[in-house]
Amino acid sequence: MIAKTVEDITCMRKAGEIVKKTLQYAETLIKPNISTMYLDKLIKMYIIKSNATPSFLNYQGFPASACISVNDVVEHGIPSDDIILKEGDIVSVDVGANYNGFHGDASRTFAVGEISPQKKRLIDITEQCFFKGIEALKVGERLGKLSNAIQKHAEKNGYSVVRELVGHGIGKKLHDFPNVPNYGKPTDNITVPENIFLAIEPMINMGKKEIYIENDGWTVRTKDGLSSAHYENTIFVTTAGVEILTL
Repeated sequence: MIAKTVEDITCMRKAGEIVKKTLQYAETLIKPNISTMYLDKLIKMYIIKSNATPSFLNYQGFPASACISVNDVVEHGIPSDDIILKEGDIVSVDVGANYNGFHGDASRTFAVGEISPQKKRLIDITEQCFFKGIEALKVGERLGKLSNAIQKHAEKNGYSVVRELVGHGIGKKLHDFPNVPNYGKPTDNITVPENIFLAIEPMINMGKKEIYIENDGWTVRTKDGLSSAHYENTIFVTTAGVEILTL
């Protein structure tokens, strides 16, 4: 979505703020021995109390308000009473909020108690990948520069980039044009226009890049069973630079 009015920008900033605060709230809840369903219920209540609605609930049939993905689940983990967080797990919480018809979308990967140095490094490098991409993002340049910067930083650090799941345009639609891969050549994709909203979301695997989808049609796992991390923000791109709406 390209911002055309002050109201567009105001509503997107508000949606982003709600998502940011929802993730901050979610982080305070995460500890061993709680279920992902418990997390989802409290996240849903928080979004509604913030005068928004959960963007993900019933989106293309998704049955929950947040995607909650543990360890080797890359994305789209369905919350369940049977999935109990354990000490040493990592958990990605992906949240969307619809405020007045405008969507914000962001994800963080959190530690459950004390985690291994290897998992901590994966989380840190995934976050760094986002900012490396943002540094390469400019109006008038190819969007592929961002994608390439993310891929190079992940692979330089010994990790792999998921190919099948990508970032996206966002605004009045939760997923809008253009797709924003986390890999590719600097010459790929569109020339970045002014005043565009994007959701940038590196999904980085500790092991190999290959994934598979479980029989529920949603849950995406790494094929090798190694952990994956996810870091996402909704951003607003102008000639003055990049404004991160969910940070």
